[in-house]
Amino acid sequence: MASDRLRLASCLIVVSACLACAAAFVLPGNAAAQDVAIPEVVYPSLPRQAGTAEGFVPPGWTLEVQASGDLNRDGKGDLVLVIRQNDPDNVIQDFEGLGEKPFDTNPRILAIAFRDGPSGGYTLQSENHTLIPRRTDPAAADPFDKEISIAVLRDGFQVRLDWFMSAGGWETFSTTYTFRHRTGRFELIGYDRDTTHRASGDTESISINYLTRKVKTVSGHISRDVDKVRWLTLPQRPAPTINSVGDGLSFRPEF
Repeated sequence: MASDRLRLASCLIVVSACLACAAAFVLPGNAAAQDVAIPEVVYPSLPRQAGTAEGFVPPGWTLEVQASGDLNRDGKGDLVLVIRQNDPDNVIQDFEGLGEKPFDTNPRILAIAFRDGPSGGYTLQSENHTLIPRRTDPAAADPFDKEISIAVLRDGFQVRLDWFMSAGGWETFSTTYTFRHRTGRFELIGYDRDTTHRASGDTESISINYLTRKVKTVSGHISRDVDKVRWLTLPQRPAPTINSVGDGLSFRPEF
């Protein structure tokens, strides 16, 4: 275990040195990349009811992810959908600076629909435009991976977002949100975030159970086997909802 961490630390030192050299050339380009003009988007209202998952997809949008499971404990298969706009005007073909070219800034909508009774169709329960944020920096990788970013669990579902910058940032992290339908809304019941600083090698993980109000934080370093663990208790207050979280990459829980 120790030898593995030392090898990883050595690799990170080499990578950090390479990135540090690249940074001298990246800074002007990165400043330009931040000035990339992102087209404005008007989000459509999704249909209130539909017979299939595809029925919730408005014109000019595509169904990127479809997952099914019983989210309201009625024995029926409900839907978690990620719908993405498909507008060529949102794909920036060229710009000054480093980053992904062409750069696809088409936004996503996260939608949840419950299965109806005898009709067999679905009724929309939530549509969210912010949890899966729109891409605005071509040097940052797409935080949403359609293969792993949505998971349906018993009585709930998870959304995972990853952060990695090829230039202009040292921090990389993965955040997983777990939601459950409670009292007519989708409440955050679990929050897990693992962070690594590629320059220093420092690591941090935060795990929050909003049902028990317990918080576990672990801080360490990629070259050490011993981590510092701390337990906290959340104050007594309502849990965040899927809409109050906002941008899933920027959200930081209070504890």
